[in-house]
Amino acid sequence: MKALTGIAAAEFARRRRQLMRMAGEDAILVLPAAPERVRSHDTHYPYRQDSDFWYLSGFPEPDAVLVLVPGRKHGEAILFCRERDPEREGWDGPRAGQDGAVNDYGMDDAYPIDDLDEILPGLLEGRSRVYYHFGRDADFDLKLIGWVRHVRAHVKQGAQPPHEFLELGHLLHELRLFKSKEEIKLMRRAADISVHAHRAAMRVARPGIREYELQADLERVFRAHDAWPAYNSIVGAGRNACVLHYRANTAQARDGDLVLIDAGAEYRGYAADITRTFPVNGRFTPAQRALHDLVGAAQRAALDCARVGVPYEAGHVAAVETLTEGLLKLGLLKGKLEKNLAEGTYRRFYRHKTGHWLGLDVHDVGDYRIDGESRLLEPGMVFTIEPGLYVPHDDTTVDAKWRGIGIRTEDDVLVTAEGPVVLTDALARSADEIEAEMTAA
Repeated sequence: MKALTGIAAAEFARRRRQLMRMAGEDAILVLPAAPERVRSHDTHYPYRQDSDFWYLSGFPEPDAVLVLVPGRKHGEAILFCRERDPEREGWDGPRAGQDGAVNDYGMDDAYPIDDLDEILPGLLEGRSRVYYHFGRDADFDLKLIGWVRHVRAHVKQGAQPPHEFLELGHLLHELRLFKSKEEIKLMRRAADISVHAHRAAMRVARPGIREYELQADLERVFRAHDAWPAYNSIVGAGRNACVLHYRANTAQARDGDLVLIDAGAEYRGYAADITRTFPVNGRFTPAQRALHDLVGAAQRAALDCARVGVPYEAGHVAAVETLTEGLLKLGLLKGKLEKNLAEGTYRRFYRHKTGHWLGLDVHDVGDYRIDGESRLLEPGMVFTIEPGLYVPHDDTTVDAKWRGIGIRTEDDVLVTAEGPVVLTDALARSADEIEAEMTAA
C-alpha cells in the first residue's frame, strides 16, 4: 500500500481514529469516493480520488463509500467497494475487492458496493449525528436522505434515526491543515520534481518557442518522475502573463518577452505549486528587472512573516506594503504611501492574495480566519507565497516600457518552530539567478 500512497496504513488508521474521536461515539461519518468523469462519449479523464476520501483511506478506486462508526463493536472503519471481477479486471486493471480492503488498506470490515442500500440504514440506526459533505454530490445526497427516511419509517418499532446533520469539513479539514512527517516528505518530493521541471523549461526557452512546447518539456519531467500536473499548467508569454489563469498555452514567445510559468507536480496525491517569470531570450530589460526585483522584495517581506504565532494575513499585508511603496518609487502609482494603502490602489496591478494553503489540493482546505480574525500560524502548516505585478498592455496611464509586463514569483513554504522552510528553494528565483540558469543551458 505504501508504494502506492507514500504513507503507511498505520497513518491512515490514526487519521480515522482521530476524526472519530472528534466526532464522538454517537456519530456516523459517510464519505463517497470520487466518481469517474466522462471526457467524451465512452472515454474518461484519468481517475483522481477525492482528497478527503484519500486522506482517510488511501483507497484508489471509484464506486466506493467509506463509513466510520465510532465505538462500533464489530469494527469502526467500513468500506463498501467493488467486488473482484476477472472479466472487468481484464479490461480496466485489478480491483482490491473486500479482502483487499481489509488486508491491504486496513479496514475493519468491507462489503460489496451493491449492498450499500441494504446495510447502511442499519449503520445509521442508533446514531444521533451524521457527518457528511452535503451539496457535493446531489445524487448521493438523495441516497443518504433515503436511507435516513428508511430508519425513520421504523420509529414505531423502536428505531432511533439520526436527528442532526453536520458538515464533515468542519472536522476533517482542520486535520488536513496540519501536515505529518510522512506528508511533508511527499510534499518535498513533489516540490523537487517541480523544481526540476521548471529548470528544464528555462533551459529550452528561446525566442520563437511556443507556449505549449515549454509546457510539454515541463510536464514530461512530471511524468518521468511518476507525477502528474497538480493543476492545468499556465505558460503565458508576453502580455499573456497578465492573465492570472491563462489557459490557451498556444502563443509564440517573441524576442524580448517574459514567460510566466505557473505549474506544479502532484506526487502521491500531494501538490507543489511554483511560479517563475523569466526572459525568453535569457536577459531581463531594465523595466522587466525593476518589476521582477520588486516582486522578489515583496515575497521576502511575506516570507519573513511565515513564523509561528504570526497571523496568516500578515504576509499579504507585508507584500502589499512593499509593492505599493515600490510602485510609487517607479512612478506607476502617484501620491503618498499611506493614502495609496488606504485606498488599495495597488489592486490596479496586483489583483490576488499572496498565497493559499497547499496539500492534497493545490488550493488546500483549512480556515484562514477564526472568529473573524486571521488565524495564527502553527508548525505543520504549508502554504504558498506568490506576490505578482501585472500591467495591462493597453494601460496608457503608465509609461510604455511597463505595459504588458506580467510577473509572479511563487514558492511553497512549511511553517516550523525554527522558522519558515522553503520547500522549493532550489529553483532560481532572483533575476541574476534566473539569467545564470539560462546562460548555463
